[in-house]
Amino acid sequence: MTSAPPPVATVAVVVQPYPEPFGLGSLVEVWGEPYHPDDDNPVFDFRVCTPDPGRVPGRAGFDLWVEHGLEATADADLVCFAPHRDFRSHDPRVLATARSAHDRGATVYAHCSGVFELAAAGLLDGRSCTTHWRYTDLLASLYPQADVQADVLYVHDGPVLTGAGSAAGIDASLHLMRDRFGAGVAATTARRMVVPPHRDGGQAQYIARQLPDVQAETLGPLLTWILAHLAEDLDVESLARRAHMSPRTFARRFRDETGTTPHAWVTAQRVQAAEELLERGDLPIDQIAARVGFGQAATLRHHFLRARGISPGAYRRQFAC
Repeated sequence: MTSAPPPVATVAVVVQPYPEPFGLGSLVEVWGEPYHPDDDNPVFDFRVCTPDPGRVPGRAGFDLWVEHGLEATADADLVCFAPHRDFRSHDPRVLATARSAHDRGATVYAHCSGVFELAAAGLLDGRSCTTHWRYTDLLASLYPQADVQADVLYVHDGPVLTGAGSAAGIDASLHLMRDRFGAGVAATTARRMVVPPHRDGGQAQYIARQLPDVQAETLGPLLTWILAHLAEDLDVESLARRAHMSPRTFARRFRDETGTTPHAWVTAQRVQAAEELLERGDLPIDQIAARVGFGQAATLRHHFLRARGISPGAYRRQFAC
C-alpha cells in the first residue's frame, strides 16, 4: 500500500462544551480524513483541542474526549472554531487563541454560531462576514463594526473565513481547499464526501417563505444540459425557450430554485470549467475561453479575475497538474 505523504499543513479545531455535532463533523470530514491512495489528496496534521482537555460535554447524547489544549493551535496554519450551544458567552482563552492565530498570520475560520467567537475577539471589525440566517440580525446588532452578509453561504475576507449554518460549513471548507490547492483537489474531496464541489446561491433559498405559483417542472434537467453545452449561447431568452417558459417566468423560477440569476449561474459554471481545463492540460487560454463559452481570452480573464482574484495564467502556474 502506498505510504501517506507528509502533511502539507496543520489544522486545529477548537471545541467548547456542547459543540454542534454536524458543524464539528464537517470540519473533521474535510480536514481530518486520513490519506487514501484512490484520492491522492493532500493530508493534514489535524488536531482537535479545547480550553480544558479531557471530557467535553456534548448536546446530542454523547460526549467528546479531547486530549489537546489550546497550545495545540500555536503552530497551526488553519485554526477553526466549531459552533457550540452557549455562543453568547465567551471563554477569554478562546478569544486570545483567535487573536493570536490571526496576529501570526494563520487563516482563521468559523461557521454557524462559531462566528460569534471571531466577532467577540474583534476579528470581524471592518470585515465582511456571515453566519446562520437565524443569527445574522443578532450578529449585526451585537457587533455593528462587522459587515454581516445575510444571503451568502460563506465569506472569505483576507485571512478570515466565515460560513453560514450546518452544511454551509462544508461549502466554506471546500472553498478554502479550492483556494489553497486548486479546483481538482476540491472536486476530489467533494466526490469523496458525495457532495457538489460548489453550490451556487445563498442562504435566502433556505429561509422559509411563500414561493410564487408558477407552473414549471424542476430545472434540474436544464441545469445538467447547460453544463454539457457551456460553449453555446445561454442567454435568458434561449434558456426560457428550452424550458418552455416566458423569459420572465423562467428568470423567477431560476432564482427560486438556485438562489441566483441565470447569468450569474452560467458564468460561475464557465469559470469552474475553465479552472479544470487550466489545471489539467496545456490548452491555450483563448481556446479555453471558446470551449467554456466566454468566447475571447479577455472575457475569460475578466470573469476569472473577478471570481477568483487571480488571472487564468497565474492560476495555471499555481495549480497545473
